[in-house]
Amino acid sequence: MDSFELNKLIGGLLGTVFVVFSVALVSDALFASPAPEKPGYAIEAAEEPAEGGAAAGPAEPKPIAELLPTASVEKGQAIFKKCQACHSGEKGGPNKVGPDLWDIVDRPVAEHEGFSYSAGMKDFSKGGTEKWTYDHLYHFLISPKAFVKGTAMGFAGLKKDEDRADVIAYLRTLSDSPKPLPEAAAPAADASKPADAKPADASKPADAKPADAKPAEGEKPAAPAQGEQPAQPAQ
Repeated sequence: MDSFELNKLIGGLLGTVFVVFSVALVSDALFASPAPEKPGYAIEAAEEPAEGGAAAGPAEPKPIAELLPTASVEKGQAIFKKCQACHSGEKGGPNKVGPDLWDIVDRPVAEHEGFSYSAGMKDFSKGGTEKWTYDHLYHFLISPKAFVKGTAMGFAGLKKDEDRADVIAYLRTLSDSPKPLPEAAAPAADASKPADAKPADASKPADAKPADAKPAEGEKPAAPAQGEQPAQPAQ
């Protein structure tokens, strides 16, 4: 092998090394990953309640019977406009995405003529024995899918107790004979005061002694009142 061939081989080898080294430098520059300031992943943990305290859950809704007497029909009618995209509210009105809501209070569930109900709503109706009571409507409007499993109704719900009461007050008016308002539960009796406790007789002092009580040893008998004869000993 002459010197010319040897020089070509050496030149090719050096060129290859140069290309490989250049590619490595360019790759490091393009795909560099700087080290994070704080290694690892930040894990956010839920704050635990104070010792001895319980985690706060969702507040229980107020009873519908307490809200309806002061509910606003006008506000309920304004809120019901959101429902009119899927429901009509007039007598003999058409079924839309949902059934007509005329006379809905106390109407059997899943029994409105001409509407095809979901399997979940039919199961909830128990063959038409369940009715849309004030209480059912109240809890259904919180979250339809949570109250009736499998319902096709995609409404997100009304979270405020007063809003639901207002809507139900308006729905009640959509009838030729609106149903009576439910009766509110009677307040619970005060358990701190027993029912059979009797007041003390104020006419008898606590330290009063009977008239014929004998004085204790060493104690002088009380003097008789003016005009009163002293008690005679028993014979």
